[in-house]
Amino acid sequence: MASNTATMGNLPSGLGICSTIPDILYLPELIFGGLVWILVACTLIVPHNPQAWVMFVSVFCFTMTFIWMVVFVCGVHQNKARWAAADFAYHGIAAFFYLSASVTLARVTLEMDDGTVSRNYKLDVSAVVFSYVATLLYFIHTIFSALRWKSF
Repeated sequence: MASNTATMGNLPSGLGICSTIPDILYLPELIFGGLVWILVACTLIVPHNPQAWVMFVSVFCFTMTFIWMVVFVCGVHQNKARWAAADFAYHGIAAFFYLSASVTLARVTLEMDDGTVSRNYKLDVSAVVFSYVATLLYFIHTIFSALRWKSF
């Protein structure tokens, strides 16, 4: 049976992920990651290479976070200590990826600024802001996942 509450050192399952830190951060991570994905996909920027990295990071993290959340909701995680370590590792990698994508996106957006405020520029500024928010969410999730992992 799924537990609705979890203390530090336990991995929740079922609806318990909606009431524990860091697991409650899954939904905001999905929302802000999805917004970055949508906003970057709506714009056309040259050069394409930095945008391709940002798209890869946003799609990869969105997909993996959704899968990770489903694993926790379904209660598939049996060896709690290994899953806690894997949770810490995944969110640490995701935070690093999002930080690199955010910096790259901010640099490209600043280089694109020609003094006029176009629709694409507004979309890219929004994508930069949401990208940094997603980075912060993943970083906070990493910290709390590390604390939970160390409590095993």
